[in-house]
Amino acid sequence: MIILKNPQEIDRIRTACGILRDVFLEVAPLMVPGTRAADIDRRVEEAIRRRGGRPAFKGIVGAEGIPFPASVCLSVDDEVVHGIPGDRVLTSGQIVGLDIGVEWQGYYGDAARTYLIGEVPEPVRRLVEITRECLDRGLEQARKGRRLGDISHAIQEHAERHGYSVVRELSGHGIGRTLWEDPQVPNYGLPGKGPKLLPGMTMAVEPMINLGARDVLTLDDHWTIVTADGLPSAHWEDTIVVTGGDPLILTR
Repeated sequence: MIILKNPQEIDRIRTACGILRDVFLEVAPLMVPGTRAADIDRRVEEAIRRRGGRPAFKGIVGAEGIPFPASVCLSVDDEVVHGIPGDRVLTSGQIVGLDIGVEWQGYYGDAARTYLIGEVPEPVRRLVEITRECLDRGLEQARKGRRLGDISHAIQEHAERHGYSVVRELSGHGIGRTLWEDPQVPNYGLPGKGPKLLPGMTMAVEPMINLGARDVLTLDDHWTIVTADGLPSAHWEDTIVVTGGDPLILTR
């Protein structure tokens, strides 16, 4: 069931997303060679709590019954999503995706950014750029009266036109009173299909685009999802509200 949000609920989601915006700005200077992933995770949690929020991912239980141990999903190179920070150190040439969720007074915001660490090869830099463009193309379709498939198709078409592949086992999602709500927002699909978009719909749209094939695997930690061919993957995500006009992108 898709839950349409009233203005008061949207304001609470907006506040959670405002915390996210501030947190990304605060941790961006850490996204350089030599930074320990554990220090990024620590800074993310401190920054969220200092602003009155709660890290939405920390302790959340996955499909295998194992809680996520960190406040940020930190995914490096071939890690698509849900990477565990640990004690590793960022090195030049990597791309690193940060996926962060915030809960504030019972409402949620969710966003992801992919960072270039030092000198990154041009094909990988291009992957990150096109993935962000995929998100923008999808959000352009998030308008009253259009269909969910219009968002999905715009993402898929832009990625595949540039020679990349779209992860299909994972998708965006509705968001609001819980971190994951209906509807699922796939990154592939047919235009004109799926639920009609209505004002008050709140969604996290998040293309996950691979340099190589679309196939993915889950590591033995039961959280980290990687590309099957070991090639890099990029991830961008924003929380939005469908309105009577342009969508409100709450995490920018």
